[in-house]
Amino acid sequence: MNAEVVSFSGWRKCVRLWNREIEVIVTTQVGPRVIRCGFIGGPNEFHVIQRELGQLSGTQFTSFGGHRLWIAPEQKPRTYHPDNKPVTWNPGDASVSFKAPSESTSGIQKELRLAVARTENRVTVTHLLTNHTPFPLTFAAWGLTMMAPGGRAILPQEPHHPHPARLAPARPLVLWPYTDMTDPRWSWGKRFIQFRHDETAKNAEKLGALNSLGWIAYVNQDRLFIKQFPFLRDASYPDFNCNTALFADDGVVQLESFSPMREVLPGESLTHEERWFLFQRVDIGRTDTDIDRTLKPYLPSAT
Repeated sequence: MNAEVVSFSGWRKCVRLWNREIEVIVTTQVGPRVIRCGFIGGPNEFHVIQRELGQLSGTQFTSFGGHRLWIAPEQKPRTYHPDNKPVTWNPGDASVSFKAPSESTSGIQKELRLAVARTENRVTVTHLLTNHTPFPLTFAAWGLTMMAPGGRAILPQEPHHPHPARLAPARPLVLWPYTDMTDPRWSWGKRFIQFRHDETAKNAEKLGALNSLGWIAYVNQDRLFIKQFPFLRDASYPDFNCNTALFADDGVVQLESFSPMREVLPGESLTHEERWFLFQRVDIGRTDTDIDRTLKPYLPSAT
């Protein structure tokens, strides 16, 4: 696998992985964070917080930007442990591992393993949470990706069936106390829920869903980013059974996925895999009909 040490956005000793068309860059002075994902020579598809570029230490959680691994459900202090310490990395034949120190507040150790496909624009990200306490702990892995400004998130609806063809409910949609369904950034369609980035909007929005289709997307100009993740029908997920969430704050859109909740014994690890796909020169459209027609060729097969 192609790997080299580079500097990026004020951080030294980052690790760049690439193939002929795409690249990812991971910080090792803090994190681990996937701080860049994009076409070689093209813009960063991930958002990086300008005021935090190159920061190395601190006692409070720092957002930084990019893609990170959290522990769900969300609670303090466990979820908000600052990932501001150096990361060890180890290149392997199939992937590169980035491992943070065990956290003092939780006794859990975070690790990301990244693999960039040789012949397609795909990155496989394996999240690992290892319990280093002497007690069983119950939690889920939570993958959060902060997307670059100017785009639009697309969350698939479950397949539509007219009444009374299907009488059972299709899935939960979960709202937070600050969710405003009248916010004009939302677009509620029969086949897709869309959320439009607006740099002038400062109020937070969040929506969670049990997503059996196992993907969420973000389109920015003519570039399409798809995040794919497993769906286990009989599993129990966090936040009223969500395996997907969409969050926006300070004008930034964040795509989130969850593993099932599981009891993790001392010394055991919980894993959660995402696959990222990146395409360019895509005119995805804005209506349900256009999106449904143009998106299908880009959607990966189910895991």
